[in-house]
Amino acid sequence: MSIFNGKRLQKETFRIDSERMRIGWYSDAYFPNTVRILKELSKENYVFEGKSDIKDIDCTDVRNGDIRVEMQFFTRRKPFSIVAGVDEALAILQECTGYFDEEGSFVNTYDSLEVEAVQDGTFAKYEGDPMEVQPVLKVRGRYRDFAILETPILGVLTETTRIATNVYNTLVATKGKDILFFPARFAHYKLQAMHGYAYSLAVKAYNQKHSKNSRAMVSTNDQGGWWGGKGGGTIAHASIACFLGDTAETMMQFARIMPVDVLRIALIDYHNDCVEEVLIVMREMFAKYLELYQDGKLDEAAKYKLYAVRPDTSGNMRDESIE
Repeated sequence: MSIFNGKRLQKETFRIDSERMRIGWYSDAYFPNTVRILKELSKENYVFEGKSDIKDIDCTDVRNGDIRVEMQFFTRRKPFSIVAGVDEALAILQECTGYFDEEGSFVNTYDSLEVEAVQDGTFAKYEGDPMEVQPVLKVRGRYRDFAILETPILGVLTETTRIATNVYNTLVATKGKDILFFPARFAHYKLQAMHGYAYSLAVKAYNQKHSKNSRAMVSTNDQGGWWGGKGGGTIAHASIACFLGDTAETMMQFARIMPVDVLRIALIDYHNDCVEEVLIVMREMFAKYLELYQDGKLDEAAKYKLYAVRPDTSGNMRDESIE
């Protein structure tokens, strides 16, 4: 799963569309074109006939159709990145490295590759010198067997690493306060699991590096699907509307009905008066808590503990509490 437990996610986790990935459906078109050319040259036993300025090898007997290469994947984000997506990249290689024989059957050649890879959650530093990079994945083997995988591999590494690094930097800025991960409505739903996984890696990386205990909190179950998390969050504006705009009553019914392990987080901007709204919610919830506590009903009282509040004032509005 990551550097934090020394395990990798199983390839079944990613539900890879191997059938189409093997034919280059997800690849920039020049990669399948290159593979087609190299495969034909291999059949012809073509030997390099051009000119090269490479001095380190003898270029007079290079069989380009079966040329072997080392491909390196690295990040150039200063000053560092939290690397993520490596497990999925490896799964893509395992499932889709190979070629189609004359009968159209796919021949998997992953076992012929030499692969070196870091764990998800690794810090990769970059100080600005393009000649001084830290590869996070190295693949050595016959190029045409994995050439078309460059596009999807870069995609999973880039997207997941970007999310993990951004979340880590946010945690640093907040000095480790718990951050609810709430981007699901701004991305395609099929990305939720990957995004949530990247977020969880960032939380673990921050906690380990800064000796903190920040909690990973996601808003959908799928965001926690790869690492065992569960969706949670606040109340919705729509739920307050169902209670005719009464935020306090919304929270009171939420607290009464929902299991105690669901955090009570109040949304307080419905009337664009966050300070007044939170005071009303706090008074009503505490009054109920105190009543139950004094009656010795401690389990029921626990339902009325307000964990946090969430202002969500629109960017083009000003809250009443700001003069």
